Amino acid sequence: MLHWLLVPAAYLLGAIPCGYLIARAKGVDIFAEGSGNVGATNVGRVCGKPAGAAAFIFDVLKGLVPVVVARWIAPTQPWLHIVCGLAALAGHVWSVFLRGRGGKGVSTSLGLALGLSPVAGMVGLGVWAVVLGYVGYVSLASILGTVAATLVLFGITDVFAYELAYAAATVLVIVRHRANIGRLIRGEEPRLGETRPGQATDEGEATDSE
Repeated sequence: MLHWLLVPAAYLLGAIPCGYLIARAKGVDIFAEGSGNVGATNVGRVCGKPAGAAAFIFDVLKGLVPVVVARWIAPTQPWLHIVCGLAALAGHVWSVFLRGRGGKGVSTSLGLALGLSPVAGMVGLGVWAVVLGYVGYVSLASILGTVAATLVLFGITDVFAYELAYAAATVLVIVRHRANIGRLIRGEEPRLGETRPGQATDEGEATDSE
């Protein structure tokens, strides 16, 4: 029973606003700069590529570490593994430290995928990189990479809990990108490196994907 204390711990870990803290360390209010998003893309744009890379790595670890720890402590309890992973993802998206604001979940869902199936996570990352390099849309690359990881996970594991969890994570990532999807359809979504004023909102529906 004590194993389930990992769940609130996973949420609190996921809720640590890494991008926000990295920007604050540089004297930047990330909510007021660039797209207003706390994810790695905006941190990299505003604070430099090293800062963006650090935000990305920390956000991935927020999804990876809870799953790895849960699998180590309770290897025969797959439902604990996925609840810890989803709690971390929820913390990232709805951070108690940011009064319910947060990122769009891409980096943390990648960490979740790596924790459940390293192969699925790496395939998702590879698809993300290829799509981003080919079309330049971070949002499209993020959605397709997440979907690809889901399909691979369904193909290589027979653990229903894992399949269900990552399918739920994928739906969340897609829903969080609904504004980006609308801009893609209208041909208004900026490519990586482009900026368009007035697209950040108080609800966090910013241009950035993460």
